[in-house]
Amino acid sequence: MPYDKNSKLPDQVKNNLPQKAQTIYRKAFNAAWDQYESPAKRRGDADREETAHRVAWSAVKKSYQKDEQGRWVPKKS
Repeated sequence: MPYDKNSKLPDQVKNNLPQKAQTIYRKAFNAAWDQYESPAKRRGDADREETAHRVAWSAVKKSYQKDEQGRWVPKKS
């Protein structure tokens, strides 16, 4: 189920990621949802939603990291 806006994201995402990171997550999730529609394109027994969430978290981790307090912050260049 693609997300049309950040406010529709799962609580775990909304409550932990800054707004810009939520947007990255949402866009990556939606793209992966479309890309991995076919089970043949997914790894193992992962379902479509699980795969899209994994891709979305991976996209966030390219630009954000957790600080010492466990908050998600932009990576320094």
